[in-house]
Amino acid sequence: MMASRTVVVTNPQGLHARPADLFVKLATRFASKVELVKGQERVDGKSILAILTLAAVAGTRLSIEVDGPDAEQALDALAKLIEHNFAEDENNQS
Repeated sequence: MMASRTVVVTNPQGLHARPADLFVKLATRFASKVELVKGQERVDGKSILAILTLAAVAGTRLSIEVDGPDAEQALDALAKLIEHNFAEDENNQS
């Protein structure tokens, strides 16, 4: 099963190392193949180095494409992570 959704990076620091790590850790919990697409660039959503090559700053539109048996669940979880700024707001209040 294939599923995709477009999200906007709203985290002020963009998709830097910590959020990329959180994304990868969440993505690897699913059996489905996960890819992030920015323009013509397509990278493995389960590879932190690949995600960092996107240089996704605040305001960047990304498409999350998931293909596999748990695609819908993976897509919902990953989109929610991005939409909630990778929990950066909670960490900045400490």
